[in-house]
Amino acid sequence: MKPKKVLFIDRDGTLIREPEGTWQVDSPEKLEFMPGVFRNMFLIQKHLGFECVIATNQDGLGTPAFPEADFRLPHHMMLKAFENEGIHFDAVFIDPHVEGEGLSTRKPATGMLSGYLSGEYDMKGSYVIGDRVTDMELASNLGCRGIFLGPEKDYPLPEEKNLHETVVLKAGHWDEVFAYLSLSERKTEVRRDTRETKIRVALNLDGSGKASISTGIGFFDHLLEQIPRHAGCDLEVEVKGDLQVDEHHTIEDTALALGEAFYKTLADKRGMERYGFVLPMDESRAEVLIDFGGRNWLVWEANFTREKIGDMPTEMFMHFFKSFTDTARCNLHIRVDGQNEHHKIEAAFKAFARAIRMAVRREALSDLFPSTKDFIA
Repeated sequence: MKPKKVLFIDRDGTLIREPEGTWQVDSPEKLEFMPGVFRNMFLIQKHLGFECVIATNQDGLGTPAFPEADFRLPHHMMLKAFENEGIHFDAVFIDPHVEGEGLSTRKPATGMLSGYLSGEYDMKGSYVIGDRVTDMELASNLGCRGIFLGPEKDYPLPEEKNLHETVVLKAGHWDEVFAYLSLSERKTEVRRDTRETKIRVALNLDGSGKASISTGIGFFDHLLEQIPRHAGCDLEVEVKGDLQVDEHHTIEDTALALGEAFYKTLADKRGMERYGFVLPMDESRAEVLIDFGGRNWLVWEANFTREKIGDMPTEMFMHFFKSFTDTARCNLHIRVDGQNEHHKIEAAFKAFARAIRMAVRREALSDLFPSTKDFIA
């Protein structure tokens, strides 16, 4: 069974406004919901498959300074309002202790959420959403990611807290939270170790075009650099191959690892465009059609008269794309015309990258698979 993902959501300042001065919602008159929370919580529950859990500190709850009855009435009104909008919470955790008592149940400690650390839940795929640094510390302590929501989103995080890798989004509105969660980062790392090659490929489909390529074959590096630059992804490729034999294993195994990385990052194809591109480069013209539909096939219409371009054998061009389709499980049609051999293959890689860019683009509000079968293997 696939591990479950959770949204641990702070209450005051995140779901409802936190009254300045008292910082306590202790009467119905103080109950005010954050803008956009109903619409976006409904969309999150309808489309994204997270369990939703409220985790809140309520300082001194049950003491004369904050009577239990004063808290419970607006709290139940809040839950009922969400229920009326089709939104339910799988659990509500409330810690009544004050800061300084040192109890493990008070955020950012994880005591009241220890049941989620048993291995049944995917903490790396889960988030804490809150308006305070302590919520982000809770995310770090749970081993999940943090979404900082609220007017203080632009305040710098305390350096000593080491939260920069934990906090993946600073948002001023719930619309931004849903957009991020529905189009969450598609990242993966693939390692392929054989007797001939040792390969690491790191792919972030929603990157900014960053490239770090090292295969030991200069012209191959140049071609692979076209993929992140024109597809808009981030790509790292590190290869140590048996180049003392020849280039074959290095190029083939790199293509297999790259295809596997695309297959893994595109596991959920909801809202994805799916398909192709045509690109001119000086006298050359490259047409690339791609379909990440789950079946592998290559149609190759390109001829090269030179044995090598740079230090890369031209016979390996088709082999690279064939190997990619095998592990990416995609259909790929490539047709190239032109006189300059360098321009022809560079145009093909650029068009390949642009086709990828089009195919993997997603719509935030779309829950549809791009297939009449409603499922892509």
